[in-house]
Parts: sequence; structure tokens; C-alpha cells
Amino acid sequence: MTQIQHSGPRRSAQVPALWTAAYGPHRPAAVRLFARCLLRVRAFARELALVDHVGSGGY
Repeated sequence: MTQIQHSGPRRSAQVPALWTAAYGPHRPAAVRLFARCLLRVRAFARELALVDHVGSGGY
């Protein structure tokens, strides 16, 4: 059986840190707001990518 090895840190490894910044209790309000906006932008970009690559529009 062949194993796939990744040559660097995965992009998804950064998401928990962003979620912690967005929803963690020990962050300033401005940091939480900015992190939540980044999460929304990331979700929007993902939806655009799905629409572009899935024939039925991703739904």
C-alpha cells in the first residue's frame, strides 16, 4: 500500500487558529471581528471554487 506524504504544512491546519481568534474569549473585539471576516471571505472563496468546478453549481 502506498502512503502519501505531504511536503509542508497543510492550509487547513491554519483554520483552527483562525477559529480560535474569531471565537476565543481572550481576544480583543477588533481581532475577533477581523478573524470572523476572514472566515467569511474564506467560505465565500470556497463556494466560488465549488461553483466553478462542479457542473451543478455545487448544490
